[in-house]
Amino acid sequence: MIPSIETQQLRLIPPSLDCFELYKSFYTDVIASEMYGGPIGLEQVWTRLKADIGSWYLLGYGVWVIQQKSDDSLIGTCGFWKGKDWSKELTWWVMPEGRGKGVATEASKAAIEHAYIKFKWRTVETYMNDDNIAARSLVEKLGGKKVDRKVFPDGLLRDIYQLPKSA
Repeated sequence: MIPSIETQQLRLIPPSLDCFELYKSFYTDVIASEMYGGPIGLEQVWTRLKADIGSWYLLGYGVWVIQQKSDDSLIGTCGFWKGKDWSKELTWWVMPEGRGKGVATEASKAAIEHAYIKFKWRTVETYMNDDNIAARSLVEKLGGKKVDRKVFPDGLLRDIYQLPKSA
C-alpha cells in the first residue's frame, strides 16, 4: 500500500489514473514543463503517469501527488524517482500557480523526513540540470550540500546534493 503524508497545508497522496488531467496540464505547458523535458504529447504524458504509479510497485518508493488541503486541488508531485541506470533522487514539480508559495519546500521536507524515518534510507540525494536555478535554490534552502558531480546516462554533467534529515 502506498502511504500518504499530511503536512500543515498539504497532503501527499498516491498517484492514480485520476491524476491524468494534472499531468496533462503540466507536461503539455511549455513554460511549466521546460525543466522536465516538456512539452510532451498526450501518449508521453500517459506514460509518465503510468511510470510514477508503477515505481511504487517496482521499487517500493515513488512520487506522491501534492494536494492542497485548502481546496483539495492537485498542484504537483514530489517524491523519489530512479530511471534505469540513474541515481535515486528527490524530485518535484509544481504547477505555475502554486510556485513561490512554499509548496515545493513543504512537500520536499515531508518526503525527505519520510525517506529517513519510514524507508530508513541512509542518505537522500537530488540533482538537477545546471540551468535549473529554481531547483538549486530550493535544494540549498533545504540544507542540501554538494557531494559530487558526475556524468549521467543522458550525457549531461550534474551536481549531486545530499539532503539532511531535518530540512
